[in-house]
Amino acid sequence: MKRLVAIAALVAVPTLFGAPAFAASSAAASKIPSATVAAGYETEVVRLTNVQRTAHGCAALRIDDRLITAARAHSSDMIAENFFSHTGSNGSNFVDREAAAGYPRKSASAENIAWGYRTPADVVNAWMHSAGHRANILNCASKAVGVGVAYTGGGAPYWTQDFGRS
Repeated sequence: MKRLVAIAALVAVPTLFGAPAFAASSAAASKIPSATVAAGYETEVVRLTNVQRTAHGCAALRIDDRLITAARAHSSDMIAENFFSHTGSNGSNFVDREAAAGYPRKSASAENIAWGYRTPADVVNAWMHSAGHRANILNCASKAVGVGVAYTGGGAPYWTQDFGRS
């Protein structure tokens, strides 16, 4: 099952259920992209997010390396510890993770997570069709973003999108 969860200002938004189940049906489907390809996917999620933002009257987000670090670490943590949540395996929330990566704590604004969506277009489309995720993407107060994707051994992607206000 593909899942999405959005959080803003430390208020949880329900996980979406009912999406088609994730299944790697062939060797080609289960391959894990290279680090270069994964980084390209992260950049494409930002581009697609900015297409949505500018179409709805918000300024484009700038990429922040600290937010990328926080997002990649959370995606990797969810895989390593076999969970799917905004609460990290160490009890952290997105504000804690952004601050640990060097981003100003007071400027942390929101986080979207998802798993099982194979392409940047699929994950952004899913987020835009979920009220909480859409609100995070279209929050014009956010100025920066970082996206992190990590893959299970079977090739299932875990996505994290962290937003900031500075």
